[in-house]
Amino acid sequence: MSRTRRRSDSIREDEELRLPRAPGLFRRYWARHPVFADVLLTLFCLFLSLAPAGRFVNESVPESAYIALNIATVAMVVVACSTLLWRRRAPLVPFFAAMILGTASLFTGPSSGTILLLVACYGLAVYRSSRTAWTCYGIGAVWFLLLSGLLMLTGVIVMQNGLDTALSYIVLGLIGTLIGVNVGGRKRYLSAVIDRSRQLLVERDQQAQLAAASERARIAREMHDIVSHSLTVIVALSEGAAATPDREQARRAAIHTADTARAALTEMRSMLGVLRDDDSPLPLAPMKPAPPRDTVEAAQRAGYPATLTVAGQAEVSPAVAHAIGRIVQEGVTNAMRHAPTASAITVRLEYTPDSVTIDIVNDGATGGIGTEGFGLRGLAERAAHVQGSVESAPTDGGRWVLRAVLPTKAAAPAPQDESTEDDG
Repeated sequence: MSRTRRRSDSIREDEELRLPRAPGLFRRYWARHPVFADVLLTLFCLFLSLAPAGRFVNESVPESAYIALNIATVAMVVVACSTLLWRRRAPLVPFFAAMILGTASLFTGPSSGTILLLVACYGLAVYRSSRTAWTCYGIGAVWFLLLSGLLMLTGVIVMQNGLDTALSYIVLGLIGTLIGVNVGGRKRYLSAVIDRSRQLLVERDQQAQLAAASERARIAREMHDIVSHSLTVIVALSEGAAATPDREQARRAAIHTADTARAALTEMRSMLGVLRDDDSPLPLAPMKPAPPRDTVEAAQRAGYPATLTVAGQAEVSPAVAHAIGRIVQEGVTNAMRHAPTASAITVRLEYTPDSVTIDIVNDGATGGIGTEGFGLRGLAERAAHVQGSVESAPTDGGRWVLRAVLPTKAAAPAPQDESTEDDG
C-alpha cells in the first residue's frame, strides 16, 4: 500500500537540509496556495481579455449579427481564460486556447487573447520544459505570420489590423517564453539541487549504518578471538593444575593462567578503547594478536600436543600478519576445544613470494561438518578482507584440516575504514 506523503514530512526534510526561507511574502503565499493563485490569475487574465473583446465595431455588419458576434467572442474569451486553471497539470491546453482565440481575433478585430498567450507561453516553459515552450512559440509565430499574410493578400482583413494582431501575439508570446524559460530553468535547477541534497542525506545515513555494522562485526570478531582462545587456555591450565599432585607443576600452571588472563585483559582493554568517547590517547585498533609461535607454546603449556612448522620466508603486510595470527589462534583454539583427545595438533606455515598457506591439522575430530560458528565466520571475514580464502573440513583418518591461503601483500583498505578496520 502506497504511503501518502504528508506536508509535515516535507517540512522535516527541509529542516534537516537547513534550506533558507523562501524570499518574499507574496511569493511564499503564492507557492503555498496554488489553486487560489490560479483562480486569481484566471480572473485577472479574463478581465484584461474582455476589455478589448467588447470594443468590436463594424458598421457593415447587421445589428443582430453584431450582437451575436460579440456574445460569441465573449464566450470564447471566458472559455479560453478558464483553461488557465489547468496550466500546471496540462500547460498545452491554455496555449492552444490562446492560439484559437488569436486566430479568431484576426477576423473579429480586437486582439483579446494576447494576455492569455503570454501567460500560456510562460506556463509551458515553467511547468513543461524550455524545449516545448520554444517549439510551441515557434509554431505559433509561424502560424500567425502565414495566416495574417494570407488574409491580407486576399483582402479579407486590412493590413494594419493583420500586422497589429500578428505582431502583438509574436512579441507577447516571446516575452512570456523568455520569462518562463528563465524562471522554469531556475526552478528545475533548484529542485535538482534539493533532490541531490536529500539523496546525499540518505547516502550519509546509509554510510553511517554500514560503518556501524562493520565496526560491530570487527568488535565481535576481536571479542570472540580474545575470549575464546584465552578462556580455552585458562580452562585447560586450571584443570591441569587441579588434577596434578605436583605442587610445582600446579604453581607453574597457575602462573601461566594468570599471564594468559592479563594478556587477554590488556588486549581487550585496547580493543574496547575505540568505544570510548573522550580525548584519551587510546588506540583505535586492537593490539596485534600473539604470533603463531606464542599460540602454539600456550597450547603446549596447557598440555596439548601442538607443534609448529614454518617453511620459507617472505615479507607480509601488517594486515596479512594480523590475519595469520588470528587464524592460527582460532584454529588451535578450535582443536583444543573440539578435539581434546587429539594426539597431534600440527600447525604449518608455508611462505612463498606471492602467498602464505596455513594448515592446522588435528587427529581428534569426531562427527561431520556442522553449522559454522562465530569463529569460522570471523576467519572467513578476515581472509576475505585481505583477498584470501579459508576452508575447514574433515579428512580421512579422523583428521580435521583448517587451511587458509592469503596473499603476502593485501590491498589497502578504503579511506573511510582505516580508523576502524585494521584487523586483517
